[in-house]
Amino acid sequence: MSHDLNLPGSVSTPAIHSDWQRGRLYMQGDSYPENSFELFSQVIDWVEAFLERSSAPLNLSLELVYLNTSSVKAMMDVFDLLEDAHQKGRETTVTWQYDPRNDRIAELAEEFKEDCSFPFAIRPLGEPA
Repeated sequence: MSHDLNLPGSVSTPAIHSDWQRGRLYMQGDSYPENSFELFSQVIDWVEAFLERSSAPLNLSLELVYLNTSSVKAMMDVFDLLEDAHQKGRETTVTWQYDPRNDRIAELAEEFKEDCSFPFAIRPLGEPA
C-alpha cells in the first residue's frame, strides 16, 4: 500500500488524510464512530505499511476534539506502532493541537504523551509551532 487515505469527516468521525511522500498523517474532528475498528483499521494499516516500506520520518498531526472509549483504544494502538518504530530507530513524531477551551482533550493528549518516548508536542490552536 502506498496510496493515501482521504476520508472525509462526519459528525462522528474525524477527517483523515495521509501524505505518503511527505510522511504525514492528519486527523481532525470528533471521533465516536459506530464502528471504530472499521475506521481505525484503515489508519493502522496505512501506518504499518508506511513504517514497513518507507524509511522516511512519520509525523502524525492531530486536531481531535472528542474521542470515545473505542477511539481512545484505537489511538493507543497507533501510538504503540509509532513507539515500536521509534525504539527501532525510526523518526516518529506527534503534534496534537487542541482548542484551549477544551481542557479534557488536552488532558487526554497529556495521558497519551506519558506513554510515548518519541517527540510528542501538545499545542493550543493558534500557537506557532
